[in-house]
Amino acid sequence: MLKRTLTVSAFLLSSLAAAQAVKGGDVVVTSFGKDYKSYLSAPASATPKPAVILIHSFNGLEQGYKDLVDEMAGAGFVTLALGWQTFEKEPSDDTVRALIEDGVKFLGARKDVNMNALGLTGFCAGGRYTMLLLPQLKQFKAGVAWYGFPDQGGTAAKPQAPTAFIDQLSAPMLILHGTKDQPSPIASIYAYAQKLDAANKNFKLSVYQGEPHGFLLKDSLIADTVASRSARQEMVNYFREWLK
Repeated sequence: MLKRTLTVSAFLLSSLAAAQAVKGGDVVVTSFGKDYKSYLSAPASATPKPAVILIHSFNGLEQGYKDLVDEMAGAGFVTLALGWQTFEKEPSDDTVRALIEDGVKFLGARKDVNMNALGLTGFCAGGRYTMLLLPQLKQFKAGVAWYGFPDQGGTAAKPQAPTAFIDQLSAPMLILHGTKDQPSPIASIYAYAQKLDAANKNFKLSVYQGEPHGFLLKDSLIADTVASRSARQEMVNYFREWLK
């Protein structure tokens, strides 16, 4: 499905603008004895609510991701952005998986989190981790992969590609991608979608015509573009549908 981003309905824009203003803060998530500098934001209400773990891009935990975490909290989700590059620029898949599992434990210690309604989202390398780990970590009930790399693997640090785990996928997944993505060409995403479809997996693919890799952000901040606003709202709507 090609999604043209020349217009966005007033409903999408107004619903983002109407989200409650929330300001998060730095937290520490400990994994294998190491303290990972992370960022968390949560709605003010103490009642249990859905939660999302966010895996930032290869460029680091930029301000735009923190602002997105605040935006997600304003939309009703306890949201934790894990600083997976605190100690290494490119840690192994096993290291990132362990950190995500410890992030789940971190959220489980909070009284305002419904542990039966956990989501996973990621961008660039984080999009790959979403594709890779959503099938393997059954704690997550839905995932949103932004411009990920479904075929990346085959090294000591990254032994397997996400495509190797399609048969294990049980949670629904939203894939957001741009047609002008050069690091992760759209052809590979279409091929991945065909494999998901052949395996009868629950997924949605939204393709943004003309958008490059990393279109969420510009200069480390959330991009003021139709594509960025629309894709963020798609993510919120998707998690609202599946994290109940």
